[in-house]
Amino acid sequence: MPLATLRRAARETVSGLPREFWWLWTSTLVNRLGAFVATFMALYLTLDRGYSASYAGLVASLHGLGGVISSLGAGVMTDRFGRRPTLLVAQASTAVSVALLGFMRDPVAIAAVAFLVGMASNASRPAVQAMMADIVRPEDRIRAFSLNYWAINLGFAVSSMAAGFIAEFSYLAGFLIEAGMTMACAILVFVKLPESRPAEDPAAGGESGTTAVSLGTVLRDGRFMSVVGLSFLVALIFQQGSVGLPVAMGQAGFTPADYGLAIAVNGVLIVALQIPVTRFIEHRDPRRLLVVSSLVAGYGFGLTAFAGSVGVFALTVCVWTLAEIVNAPTQTGLVVRLSPAQGRGRYQGMYTMSWSVAALVAPVMSGFVIDRFGAAWLWGLCAVIGTAAGAGYAVLMRRLPAEKTGAGPAGPGAPPAAKSEAAGAV
Repeated sequence: MPLATLRRAARETVSGLPREFWWLWTSTLVNRLGAFVATFMALYLTLDRGYSASYAGLVASLHGLGGVISSLGAGVMTDRFGRRPTLLVAQASTAVSVALLGFMRDPVAIAAVAFLVGMASNASRPAVQAMMADIVRPEDRIRAFSLNYWAINLGFAVSSMAAGFIAEFSYLAGFLIEAGMTMACAILVFVKLPESRPAEDPAAGGESGTTAVSLGTVLRDGRFMSVVGLSFLVALIFQQGSVGLPVAMGQAGFTPADYGLAIAVNGVLIVALQIPVTRFIEHRDPRRLLVVSSLVAGYGFGLTAFAGSVGVFALTVCVWTLAEIVNAPTQTGLVVRLSPAQGRGRYQGMYTMSWSVAALVAPVMSGFVIDRFGAAWLWGLCAVIGTAAGAGYAVLMRRLPAEKTGAGPAGPGAPPAAKSEAAGAV
């Protein structure tokens, strides 16, 4: 591809997005660049502290449980107190709790603080997604969510490599560096990001105009809860890349290095292809994208049943990674499309919880199926789940109204014309 074409593509990818989005994007990148603890936590507990693998698994489960609980609480905070205060509290709490975890020695204390870290670190997600929806125009949201997802994966790829070197020097240094970088994110939010929560407009459906959005409102929204259920199914599939795949490869006689080589393809492809693929899908039918990505994810993992070498395992990773690249921004855009502007935090919190619950269920599911029936049955089950999710999206999206176009809600950097969308539900 000519250099001029690449430059034009890059300009078109980043143009038209408000300044506030880029500060939020920068905060995400810095946060993920410093995400060392999740990478080496199991090694820290088993090798450095001498605890059993079962105890390390318990700590990981408590960390995940904290994320499940905080998803809904953070969603409520995002709507009630604002996106910016929620981000500040979440990031500052994460920084303090991660630093504290590095100094814990008692097993009960480690487990308790790990639970707090899970709560704090997951609490920022509904606020970030709601703020992004507030400040970006509807027609640019898929691109914005994709760029944010790209930053997450780029940061994680770099931090995963750095974590190994830091752990060789000092595990405590990893805890403290992550705490420092997370606190830097909080300072960035405090200095550069004004509140973006849409102001109440009684005439158009605000506090005095309609019933306020509550968690009960979200739970009674059948169409949205269907999206949450489908999101859970898709997340259950993608989680197998980190829970089912290493176990299956280990049982087949492959080494941890073999697994690392195969799964590295996932991060490399996302960093390399997320932006160009998003340019291709940005204005295409989201129904087709969600149906196809669900099927490709399910059958991509299904193909793992036929893998007998590292190269073939890597090839299957390529298949389901393409599904991930398409599914992630499209599904997040769908959540925003179905969310009332005044309830975006609660809706995003519920959506985030579907992934947190999947992270808890997936290890149990994969372990049971592999132990009882064998790895081939797990990959077949993934294909079945992907088919069910694809069929669900096909039915759900058939009744979906057309998305409004124009500016986003009246947040920082958004033009005045955006107020009409901020007033009510999609």
